[in-house]
Amino acid sequence: MSSIEIKVLNHDAEIEKMLADLLVETVAAGGSVSFMHPLAREAAEAFWGQSLDAAARGERIVLGAWDGEALVGTVTLLLDYPPNQPHRAEIAKLMTRLAHRGKGVATRLMRAAEELAVEMGRTLLVLDTATEEGASRLYEKLGFTLAGEIPDFALKPHGGLTGTLIYWKRIGERR
Repeated sequence: MSSIEIKVLNHDAEIEKMLADLLVETVAAGGSVSFMHPLAREAAEAFWGQSLDAAARGERIVLGAWDGEALVGTVTLLLDYPPNQPHRAEIAKLMTRLAHRGKGVATRLMRAAEELAVEMGRTLLVLDTATEEGASRLYEKLGFTLAGEIPDFALKPHGGLTGTLIYWKRIGERR
């Protein structure tokens, strides 16, 4: 999907609305991204406003995948760690619009996040994904190693419990 462009996202009312649409759609489709269905649009907008505030403070980087004028995916690189962990970052909130799934958007977002982490001197990436209907195959394809599973970790968006899979990957100099 060569028309997809990955960009760092900043505070912008229109971008926050598009991110909120993506989050509401993801949760409605069963995506386990910390929210329950139905997700109020106001709650989604508040989440992205806070997330972009944190990005402005340098605590994270929010990336967007654009297909022309449409925001079709996002991923967040969490950077705010204690003094004894300056070498790592965490991948969070990987989401792709339903119409764009299976077209390489998530892979492009993940590669861009990894490149940024390396540029920032990070040598370890960590992430978690739901055991049921999570993105484990994608992460393994991208070289992440499964550390283990925690059962009954979180509620699924439509109810019921799911476990979480914890992954890690060495990047940059320590690779």
